[in-house]
Amino acid sequence: MTDFLQDLNSQQQKAVTVSDGPVLVLAGPGSGKTRVLTYRVAYLVLERGISPRRVMAVTFTNKAAREMGERLQRLLGHARAAELTLGTFHATCARILRREGQAIGIPSNYVIYDTDDQIGVVRQALKDLDIDEKRFAPASIHAIISRAKNELLPPEAFQPASYLEEVARRVYERYQQFLRANAALDFDDLLMETVRLFRERPDILARYQERYLHILVDEFQDTNMAQYVLLRQLAGRHRNLFVVADEDQSIYRWRGADYRNIFRLREDYPDLVTILLEQNYRSTQTILDAANAVIARNPHRTPKRLFTHRGRGPKIVVHEAYDPEEEAQFVVDTIAELVLRGEAQPGDCAVMYRINAQSRALEEAFIRAGLPYRLVGATRFYARREIKDLIAYLRVVYNPHDSASLFRVLNVPPRGIGAQTIRLLEDAARGRGVSLWQSVEDAALGSLVPPLPARARTAVAALHRTIQSWIEASPSLTVSALIDRILADTGYEAYLRDGTEEGEDRWENVQELRSVAAQYADATLADFLAAIALVSDVDNLMESANAPVLLTLHSAKGLEFPVVFIVGLEEGMLPHNRSLDDPEALAEERRLFYVGITRARDRLFLTYSFRRARWGEHETNIPSRFLEDIPDSLTEGVRIRRRGGHRTTRSILAGPDTRDMPDPIPVPTSPKKQRERTSPFQTGDAVTHPTFGRGVVLEIGPAGDDWEVVVAFERAGIRHILGSYLSK
Repeated sequence: MTDFLQDLNSQQQKAVTVSDGPVLVLAGPGSGKTRVLTYRVAYLVLERGISPRRVMAVTFTNKAAREMGERLQRLLGHARAAELTLGTFHATCARILRREGQAIGIPSNYVIYDTDDQIGVVRQALKDLDIDEKRFAPASIHAIISRAKNELLPPEAFQPASYLEEVARRVYERYQQFLRANAALDFDDLLMETVRLFRERPDILARYQERYLHILVDEFQDTNMAQYVLLRQLAGRHRNLFVVADEDQSIYRWRGADYRNIFRLREDYPDLVTILLEQNYRSTQTILDAANAVIARNPHRTPKRLFTHRGRGPKIVVHEAYDPEEEAQFVVDTIAELVLRGEAQPGDCAVMYRINAQSRALEEAFIRAGLPYRLVGATRFYARREIKDLIAYLRVVYNPHDSASLFRVLNVPPRGIGAQTIRLLEDAARGRGVSLWQSVEDAALGSLVPPLPARARTAVAALHRTIQSWIEASPSLTVSALIDRILADTGYEAYLRDGTEEGEDRWENVQELRSVAAQYADATLADFLAAIALVSDVDNLMESANAPVLLTLHSAKGLEFPVVFIVGLEEGMLPHNRSLDDPEALAEERRLFYVGITRARDRLFLTYSFRRARWGEHETNIPSRFLEDIPDSLTEGVRIRRRGGHRTTRSILAGPDTRDMPDPIPVPTSPKKQRERTSPFQTGDAVTHPTFGRGVVLEIGPAGDDWEVVVAFERAGIRHILGSYLSK
């Protein structure tokens, strides 16, 4: 047997050396699926003597294709690896259409429109059809068109189920006409047109079927209908379809992914051989037991039981915080403690959350602590487009002569103040040495030289009146009320919520900013803007490769970290509100949590907040139903609720607080043990920490064999510290 097969366990060897025919490898997280896929290709070429020209391997991302290519170069050598057909679905289809597309009227020099190009074509189609894009957001229409193409439905076959879809059908027809006239394809066309090519030209399909004796597919659970049909076409002759999948990690339904293709595969290939990969090389058994317990509750899945030889490892810490700010502080403090004890490096740690808006509290906690962090797959909270828009509006209200802020929002959302009008306003301001606001005022009063066209002047005058009304009202409004007014008067919500997942994420960011503003109920607009500026000015906080990573659970797919925190484990957050009435969506939320758990190698921390602000109003949270599925024997932690709100370190050091501060709520411990143990600390004790310095004890609660002590430090604020790291 070829030497490299000795690197594999028995199930991996079985998958790599399986005989011809359709094969489904169900690979749990951390089970070495990429190795199996690459070794299968190497086995076919080196052991079975298959020409690499007759092997196609398809991935979902360019990164995965590159990694597989590099591994195969090491196994096969550069020359043989270069003969393989290896790439993403879209890249593979693009090559086929370049060579064969003329057979169905697609020129070989076609161009591929990116997402921005596609949205632009939708906008043009709406304009041509005299449809108001303020009522029908281009991104929403585009999403419907994309979904139709993924289901292989051209305009004439698309059956609308709502008025919105009827509008989308009309736009779809015009959209396709525009693409054809410009010799262009979009990403979805690459798949749909390749399927059409093979349907309409069976002679061309026969050539590709003959060439590709073996077809291998990575992440099969993420395929859509078009991709599934394409694979069936290509494998139609030899039937050597080898797919690696895990329905438990299918988390891209919103992109069109359909894990049910696994069930279609079983129906279409009755002789399908299924091989399970259950040995995990990443996580401890405690983490795997938690993952197994969580995912076992999902229907429509193949039962799997992940196991490892790494040992049990430490228990999972479940922590209840009072609110997201305290939750974020717990994360930062815990990372600091792990680093201080030499148990982890900062870069070993990852903090995961359901939506991007949750990063705000975490970012602020890291900034306050002076610790670098890395944000993966997203922009820093205060640098996000929608946040910068609203802060720009607030700055204009505070100081209308802030030309940079006014320039940003002159036509956001679109209000008929185009680039030419803005240029005229800027030129007039520059020529007179005045602010952009002065030009806006002059235009509104009809005294701008040269004057604006009538339509532009009307739009500028309307904006001037609106901003002036905010300026006059702002002294009597809280910052959150002013934000509400701006959102209402500008139609910013409708502008953001365009029916796409991205639009919903952006709107949730706006809600988070509004919740931040609600914390400044007694502050002036100037105070709020100053505080935001201090938090968002992180230019001097250089990103470091050895820094904790903040990322969404979706972005975490395919990654692994020694230490993982999953925050915001509350009903309405994870599972998300949008999934609660949809069993399929709820099952995907559970899979998302499962993906998060299985990113952890050594340590796992699960946190939730007792209360969370939603649209500025604080709500009491119910811990996520997913937490209930994890056996108590796998977890430990201390739950502390402080219903009286936060206090500053300065106020605590000055004296006691009369607000309601109930005793800590510890993880249940036997009454006998609680009676036998006496805390070495009492509320009010002066203590010292080697890193954080002097402080005063606020609360004490059991933490396994130690004590979790809440301390107000003179310099570091309120921290949760293990008692063994404190001295009196």
